[in-house]
Order: sequence, then structure tokens, then C-alpha cells
Amino acid sequence: MLTFATLRERWHSFAGGFVVLFLGMTMVSMSVLALTSAGARVPDRLAGTPVFVSVPAIERGDGNFAPDRPWSPETVASLRERLGAIPGVAHAIPDRMFYAQPVVDGRPVAGDRGYAWSAAALAPYTLTAGAAPREGEVALDRTLGLAPGARVRVLTVHGPVTYTVSGTVNGPGVYLSDTEAARVPAGVRAIGLVTEPGADDAAVAAAARTVAGASGVVRTGEGRDVLETREHERTRWIGLQVLTGMATLSVFVSILVVGSTFAVGVAQRRREFGLLRAVGATPRQVRRMVYGEALLVGVIATAAGVAAGASLAPVLGDVLVTAGFEPPGFAVRLSVPPLAGSFAMGVVVTLAGVWSASGRAARVRPLEALREAEVDDRPMPRARWIAGAVCCALGLVAAVDAWGSDGSEAFALSGLVAAMGVIAGVALLSPAIVPPVARLVSWPLARGRGATGTLVRENALTAVRRTAATATPVLVTVGCAILITGMVRTTAAAFAEVRATTIRADAVIVPDGTPGLTDTAASASGARSSLFGALFEPDGGVLSAIGATPELLESAGDVQVVSGSLDALRDADRVLVADWLAEDRGLRPGSPLPVSFEDGTSASPTVAGVVRGADADVLLSRELFRGHDATTLAKEAYVAGAPAPPGPGARAVDVRTYSAEADAEEDRLVWIATVLLVVVSTAYAGVAIVNTMVMSAAGRVRDLAVLRLSGATGRQVLGTVAAESALVVLLGAGLGLVVALPALMGMRGALATAMRADVPLVVPWPLILGVIAACLALAVCAAVLAARPAVRLPARR
Repeated sequence: MLTFATLRERWHSFAGGFVVLFLGMTMVSMSVLALTSAGARVPDRLAGTPVFVSVPAIERGDGNFAPDRPWSPETVASLRERLGAIPGVAHAIPDRMFYAQPVVDGRPVAGDRGYAWSAAALAPYTLTAGAAPREGEVALDRTLGLAPGARVRVLTVHGPVTYTVSGTVNGPGVYLSDTEAARVPAGVRAIGLVTEPGADDAAVAAAARTVAGASGVVRTGEGRDVLETREHERTRWIGLQVLTGMATLSVFVSILVVGSTFAVGVAQRRREFGLLRAVGATPRQVRRMVYGEALLVGVIATAAGVAAGASLAPVLGDVLVTAGFEPPGFAVRLSVPPLAGSFAMGVVVTLAGVWSASGRAARVRPLEALREAEVDDRPMPRARWIAGAVCCALGLVAAVDAWGSDGSEAFALSGLVAAMGVIAGVALLSPAIVPPVARLVSWPLARGRGATGTLVRENALTAVRRTAATATPVLVTVGCAILITGMVRTTAAAFAEVRATTIRADAVIVPDGTPGLTDTAASASGARSSLFGALFEPDGGVLSAIGATPELLESAGDVQVVSGSLDALRDADRVLVADWLAEDRGLRPGSPLPVSFEDGTSASPTVAGVVRGADADVLLSRELFRGHDATTLAKEAYVAGAPAPPGPGARAVDVRTYSAEADAEEDRLVWIATVLLVVVSTAYAGVAIVNTMVMSAAGRVRDLAVLRLSGATGRQVLGTVAAESALVVLLGAGLGLVVALPALMGMRGALATAMRADVPLVVPWPLILGVIAACLALAVCAAVLAARPAVRLPARR
């Protein structure tokens, strides 16, 4: 029967599993709490309005952030009049947004959204000084430090405009007079119903449903969260990927490390299990005992980890917002279901991790009690052979698929499956793979270092389970680190290389403190730029669109004209369509294309030709695009010759600099997430290594004492232990390199094929070497510190 006294005696066997489970469940519970808290939320600027009527939402796939079709100006006017007449409604206010960013002290400041003054009541935001804006005036956030009467430049889509500050408000945004804001071509997708004091919000919502009919959807309470911006929705989606990766990695590594921990523990307790079998214990009883011990440790560690995760989850929320993985205002909410689910997951991870070890313990024969040598020559279980072989086979099939990809397939996914499959397979087969590899690697060591080298070699070969238990987490960590970081860096380098070799310009104008370029900045020094946005079909479908000039498309060289001419874009009522769209819709030159624009107005431009490779469904003139869209900014502008200073909110750079910086923000988020995963996996590997070394030292007291009795000094014994630990870590790191690099090279080859460019293979070796060095330092220090008590034993012992 398991008692707490027995548990204390076996602490060395359980400490590693406890720490791994504690860390794993801390990460899982934090991630799950953050995931359950990461849903859409009602924007602060709309939080004070109880009832909204919004456009019907379109069905979008995962990772698709296309906007909903806005109402037409006629529909907005009609809805506003009829909704405003509902009893209990004080005001029906259209929520119209457009680009507007103040320039203070010569630099654009945070906050780039403009609104009509009436929209401030949706929060509600109120004046803290001054008066409401009139024509030629703006009301600004009081935190900008501008007093009423001050003059301020505001960047708009067309360029900088100077306004007089009429007043300040207690919220973000740039507020124009309703008359001036109404002239800005911006779509309306929601109308807020500000109710009178004491009004029945439920009755107002019911009446609004009747008024809106099929043209709108009434949103109340938490249902208003669909009104968040697409930018915030995209940020939440990125955070979801990061949190899911953290939770998945924690579970995956926890199972591997827990299994490895208990495998070492079982190997060291073979004599104990042999004695139990000798006195009549059945294999089922031994298995049940191992499960019971693991379950007790797992429940305690999981409970502690879940409690720690609940305490640290708010800190994680702040970190996610600071890093840009969650929108401002995000906060982690504590709730029982995710914590209970994390606890149940911890128990399942414990049982899954100890499954193989319990079977090995049940197979110990009674004669094992008579064994004195630490030689581990037992064969691996058949199930482990099968699982390892299947993983390797699946990984190799995926690797062949990745290598043979022509760039049109999901080569990145194939490469990931290949590497992860082979890594998992090699980890499962490590007791069989480690001995021959260790024999090959350590052969020069044995020949060159005499008795010490021979001891290191033979210890690594005879204690197979211990060697494999130490090498496996290093293999998994190094392999995954090389694969993930290399894929991220190689992909970024590939896009930069393609941009640098295809851009036909002498310089590029890029945003500087703004989300994009105004028309003034984008046309400085004769620069040319395009606008990327959306058009809306009558059925609500969304078409990607590019507003550009023929000269820009010709210089880019990516667009292939199937029929018609790029010169058609000089005419505001003609468009070019992608070949797939023409085939799907039956469009040909002369066909009308009924669409709506961002401002809600509709038109039926004539299809003047078909193109291929345009990165958009529809090409139209830049002037037509801008005339209906006051929110979209150019991402860059290309200059022939030496550029002049482009003005506030922009700067000119050379092509190479632009190529490296084009996706800087997205690359930053991806790299932070990547490093976070590497750090988490390295922490798990460190715990597993330290635990294995401590447990191994407890079972090697007699061996180390024999070395002392044989004449070895304490320094020589510790040197042998350190060298053995270093050999095993380097062995695991080498296997990780061998497993990950071929898959990474396959992905690089497929990426080069897809982009038709010479893509360099980029691996952040300083980070990888840092991971290996951390594992090496932990292994050597843990082994030496754990062996010191045994080395200090008296020589006559």
C-alpha cells in the first residue's frame, strides 16, 4: 500500500515528473484561460449604446477577415429615419469610420480613426474642454495635450489638413463635425440606438427588428461584440494560434518527458519490482502500483500547476497585449470550466506518460532481484517498436511529398508533418537507435582518452534507458527548434529576396508611424502606388480589388494580360478581372460587373479584359477606387530616381531596405511566438535532463564508490560523470540536427519552386547553439552536483 512515507522515500523518482507536470499544467491552464477569454468583445467606443442594428454578416472561413458589405447611402438614410422614430430612441447614429491621424511635434501620434462628432455619444465620450467641432474644426483626445484653439495637422487619405482644435474629449479618436464627416466616402455597417433615460431596451430592440427587416440584424448585450474591427479580429486570431501552440506543445512535451521520467524510475527500481514479484505480486498488481504512484503525484502536481496557472494568467494577458497578440483591453477572466478541463488533462497526461513504464514494470521477472549490474539489455516493447516505426514512416512519406512539391501544394504542412513524425519516431525508438550511434560517436573518445574515455563510452552503451532518457528531450527540443525557427527565418528571407529582385524602382516610400501612405506621400517625387481593398457583389460576396495605374502594373511585370489591355484602367468605368473570376462568372469583354464600393454606392463597370497573376480578383483605376474609399492607404510607393522628402508619416528607403522591412511587424509577431515556443520547450527539456541526472545519481552510488576504491580521485570520477553527460547531450543534439535539417531543406526547395527564386536556407544558429548550450550546462551541472555526495563517500565503504 502506498503511503506518504513511501512517497517521501521515492521522492527522487517522482520529483522530475512532479516538476514537469507542474510546469506543463501551469502553461496549459494559463493558455486555456487566455483562450476562453480571447473572444470578441464590445468595443469601448460603442459600449454605452445598448442596441445596434448592423449589416448581415457574411460567412467567412478561418483566417478570413474580409469586411461585410456596407449599406448603401439610401439605406442608411432610410434606416436612420425609421429607427430614430422608435419610441424610447433618442438618437439613431450611424457608425462611420475613416482614416484621420493627428501630427504632434512633427510626428504622427497613436490613434488613426476619424468619426463624426455624433458618434462620440455611442461610448459615450464627453467634452472635457471647449466645444463640439464645427466646419474646419476637430475634437481630439485630451491625452494629446492640445488645448482648444490650437492648430493641428491631421493626416487624411488625401494628405495633411490643418484644423483648429474646438475641444477635447475623454476618449480616443479624431472627431469632425457631422456635416464634414458626411462628405467623407466611408461605409456604414452599424447604426447605434441611443435610448432615452428609463427606456425599455428590450422593447426598443424588438421594434428595431421590425424596422430593419432583412436589411439588418439587431445586436444587444454581448451580441454587440461582432462590431469589433477586423484589425482586432485578426489580432485575436493570431493570439489564438500562439496560445494553441503553447498548450499543444505543453501537452506533447509533458507526455514525452513524463514517460521518460517514469521509464528511468522503473529501470532503477527493477530489483524492487523483482522482489515484489518474488514474494507473489502479480504483473497486474505491479502495474496498478506504478499507476497509483504516478496518479498521486500527477494529481498533486496538476492541482498545483492549475492553481499557479490561474494566478499567473492575468500576467500572461498583459504580456499578450504588449506583444501584439491580443487587442487593447484584453483581460484574462477566471472561470471554473477551463480550470477543471486543465486538471482533467493533467491526469490524462500523467496516465499516458506512465503507460509504457507501467508495462515495463509489470514485465520485470523475479530473478531481477538478484541482478547487481546496471546493464540495461532488455528489448523494447513491441508496441513502442510499432508506434516508432509508424511515426517514422508517416514522417518519411510527408518528407517525400514536401521534397517533390511544385510549390502549389501545402509544402510547409508536409514539411512540418515530416519533421514532427520523424522526431516522434526517433524519440520512441531512441533505446534502439542510441546504442549504435553512441558507439560510433564515442569510439574516438575511447581511443583517445584512455580509461576515462572507455568508462564514458561503456556507461553510455550499457545504461541504454538512462542514455535515451537524457538524449530524447534534447533531440526533441533541438529538432523542433531548428525546424520551427529555420522555417520562419527561411520564409521571411524568401519573401525579402523575391521583393528585392522583382521591384523595378530606385527607391521606395514607406509609412513612418502611420498604418499606410496618404495620397500626398504616395505621389511624392513622382512615386506610383496601388490601393488594395474590397468590392462587394450583390449577394454579399467579397472580391479583392486593386486600384492601380497601367504604368505601375507594367513596371511590376507580374500581371499577364489574357485579353484586353492595361490601358483600360485609364477609364473610370472599365475594369479588368482575374481569369478564374471570368471563368466562374462567365464574364468576357463588354460584360457588366455589378459591385458595391466601400462607401456603399453601387455601380456596374464594364469588363474590359482578363488578366492572370494580379493578386486580386478585380483591377480598377486608382482614382475610381479612391473616390469610394476613405479608409484604405497605400502600403508603399515606388520612385524612379532620387526621392525628395515625402512629408510627415512617410520616409524614403532603398529597395533592399524596403525588402527587409516590408513585413517587419508581422515578422516580429511570428518571431516572438517562435522564440516563446522554443523557450518553453527548452525549459521542459532542462527539467527532464536535470531529473534524469538526479535519479541516475541515486542509482549509481555503488558504481561511483567502486571507482573510488579502484584508485580514481574525486575529480576524475566527477570528470567522468560530466563527460558522460556531455556526450549524451551532444548525441541528442546531433540526432536533432540530422532529423530536422533534411525536412527544412525540403521546405526550402519547395518554397524556391513556388517563388521561382533562389531562396536561402536561414537557420538562427546563435539561438540553436544557445539551446544546446543550455541543455549541456544543465546536464553537466546536475550530474556533477548529484554525484558529489557519492564521490565524498569514504574509500573503505
